[in-house]
Amino acid sequence: MGEVSRGARALVVCPDIRGIRYDLDADSRLQEAEGLALAIGIVIADSFVLPVRDVKPNLLFGAGQVENIRIACEQNDAELVVVDGSLSPIQQRNLEDKLARKVIDRTGLILEIFGERAATAEGRLQVELAHLDYQQSRLVRSWTHLERQRGGFGFLGGPGETQIEADRRMIRQRMARLRKELEQVRKTRGLHRERRERAPWPVVALVGYTNAGKSTLFNRLTGADVMAEDLLFATLDPTMRAISLPGVEKAILSDTVGFISDLPTQLVAAFRATLEEVTAADLICHVRDISNPSSEAQKLQVLEVLGELGVIDGEGEDPKVPILEVWNKWDLLDAVQAEELAKVAEDDEGIIALSALTGAGVDGFLDRVGQMLTSRATVREFVLPSSDGKRIAWLHAHGDVLEEADAGESDGQSLRRFTVTLNPKELGQFQSL
Repeated sequence: MGEVSRGARALVVCPDIRGIRYDLDADSRLQEAEGLALAIGIVIADSFVLPVRDVKPNLLFGAGQVENIRIACEQNDAELVVVDGSLSPIQQRNLEDKLARKVIDRTGLILEIFGERAATAEGRLQVELAHLDYQQSRLVRSWTHLERQRGGFGFLGGPGETQIEADRRMIRQRMARLRKELEQVRKTRGLHRERRERAPWPVVALVGYTNAGKSTLFNRLTGADVMAEDLLFATLDPTMRAISLPGVEKAILSDTVGFISDLPTQLVAAFRATLEEVTAADLICHVRDISNPSSEAQKLQVLEVLGELGVIDGEGEDPKVPILEVWNKWDLLDAVQAEELAKVAEDDEGIIALSALTGAGVDGFLDRVGQMLTSRATVREFVLPSSDGKRIAWLHAHGDVLEEADAGESDGQSLRRFTVTLNPKELGQFQSL
């Protein structure tokens, strides 16, 4: 993880700025900030919400509050301060001077996690581009880490000497190269997606707030060894595996990066290509941690991102891709909560309840996914020459052939009549043969 070993002791401070409307309440935001810190092995010495009446341009906090943070650091032997908000370069430098400690804001912390977790070539390119974009205005430390291929990006390391102009030129050149490489990756992804669209198998995308249990569900369904720890951002790159479903010979299951509130703008842009996989899906399974008190607010965050991607309109009234809401972590509910939520889930076909960890409800989930993927299928009738082996074989391989019968002759050729069930995707593929 960059230049800091795991185990660094940190003070986590969540500013609650007057006049700003937050998506989550202060306690939930503090809990999420703690989760982000834990995700890269930071030890939380202490954490608290700090009300901010008036933002100070040079420090964010008032002088008295900064002194209280310094005292808390001394008392808790904290070597790092994590501020769950966005700090300007000047605010960050001034806080470091006043506190005599390393200070990292929310954007830097998330980038550090992404730098450590990105596994594919595309993920690493996206993270490095986001990191450089963020750091352009923060040329206050050594840039030797620019050559590293993996790992965190050293936000948590000590200060270093900087040749600012040379660094800026190096950053601009590196960003230009990264953008070219990313464009090539996107073109390749586009070709792969076109191939999948031509393939007969439907794509099911798992989406949801970070730490909702998507990877645990993915592993249970596919037997894959995808990282599925109780950590924020355990998955950063989409992973795809083939699964079989009731009524569906084969489907592709895609596990995607978790969504989060107030995702830094640099990362929204950098990870757009990763989330493009969702737009090509035939069905979206929105996995929710139904045991989390902030589950409803997290749902709205996910719907907002899906709206930005053009998958849904408004609050989800008109999804362009069908969405199934998956209420996960059912095993963590108490009896009263489970009974109340079970009534809601039973009355709504768009909701399925399960525990990815224990496996309870997973069979019902698979049945529902199979039903949703086959619900748009229609019965079609085709008359083909007996000699058209390619298309006849395709119908038997990819459609549900209900009846096959002799259909006489035409121009000296014997004909066969096929009654077949096909979904819209399969019908389009057959017609393009």
